[in-house]
Amino acid sequence: MTGGRVSSHAPMQIQSAEFQLGAVSTATLPVDGRPEIAFVGRSNVGKSSLINRLLRRKNIARTSSTPGKTQEINYYLINDNLFFVDLPGFGYARVSKKQRAKSKKLIGNYVLHREELRIVFHLVDSRHPPGEIDRDILHLLKQSEAVPIVLLTKTDKLSGNHRHRAVQAVESVLQEINLEVPIILTSAKDGRGRSEVLDWITSLVA
Repeated sequence: MTGGRVSSHAPMQIQSAEFQLGAVSTATLPVDGRPEIAFVGRSNVGKSSLINRLLRRKNIARTSSTPGKTQEINYYLINDNLFFVDLPGFGYARVSKKQRAKSKKLIGNYVLHREELRIVFHLVDSRHPPGEIDRDILHLLKQSEAVPIVLLTKTDKLSGNHRHRAVQAVESVLQEINLEVPIILTSAKDGRGRSEVLDWITSLVA
């Protein structure tokens, strides 16, 4: 199902946003109890760019020309009351097999056991059908206590008909694994989906 406006609260306004820390293990995660909103996806799916667009900041989330370079869990403090959490790119082939296994374990432990985690936004490139990595992430999210939501990225690059096909491709995979998840069309370039994402955050975290 595609995600629409869900919140009866006032729309979330981004008053402040700042990089807080980069954690290399679950032992170094914050312990102050603020709710956490995580973003996960395969490498080069556009996580950092979309986070920058959501926050209306140009370079707060560290983007890299080298996919898979970021191997930390990056925390951004929003409005001094919640965290956006940028998880490492999932499964990038050019890092070592050992590093991929380490990142996968780190992400898995975080998603399955982090008590402060409220929502996991799973980013999927709208230009391609969900792949094996996307399926791995969805199976992981199925086991999590957090609310999973799929964000189709880079939808500004598609026509209306192709956007519809992209949604159908995700829905087909979700049906296969018996998981019902909202799907939101997004674009870091034109801001599509920003209000829907913030509405979900307001609804589930307020």
